[in-house]
Amino acid sequence: MKIALGADHAGFELKQKLRERLEREGFEVHDRGTASNDSVDYPDFARMVGEEVASKQADLGVLVCGSGIGMAMAANKVPGVRAANVSSEYEAEMSRRHNDANVLAIGARILDEPKAAAIVGKFLQTQFEGGRHQRRVDKIGEIERAEMEKLAADQRR
Repeated sequence: MKIALGADHAGFELKQKLRERLEREGFEVHDRGTASNDSVDYPDFARMVGEEVASKQADLGVLVCGSGIGMAMAANKVPGVRAANVSSEYEAEMSRRHNDANVLAIGARILDEPKAAAIVGKFLQTQFEGGRHQRRVDKIGEIERAEMEKLAADQRR
């Protein structure tokens, strides 16, 4: 499984630890940065990871910033991304099982390494249930397509 991984400066150290763990567990990790604790803008990394997941170059994405909130907000602007900001294994499981989330956003200032690793593990091992949940995920896609069509129409005017 290919995992796109990204972080801002607040999430850098946790991202590094997660990358090492994921690689040891046999995942192919595409580390999209950042490469240090130097201040950077989280939307840049959320976009890179989101685009990689949306284009199917990666199966799933994991983003780390201080809270996970900004990363999730930015990643969700990429068409095809369903990013979930979670802080528990239960939320990670449900985001995959019921919502088919394809990007996980977590907070390095909220979670310690063992808790973050457990959440990432739960996210990666959980499969989407489909069934009645597919109808709902399809509706999310319909909203996204309609909004993109509106933007395109506005730009043509």
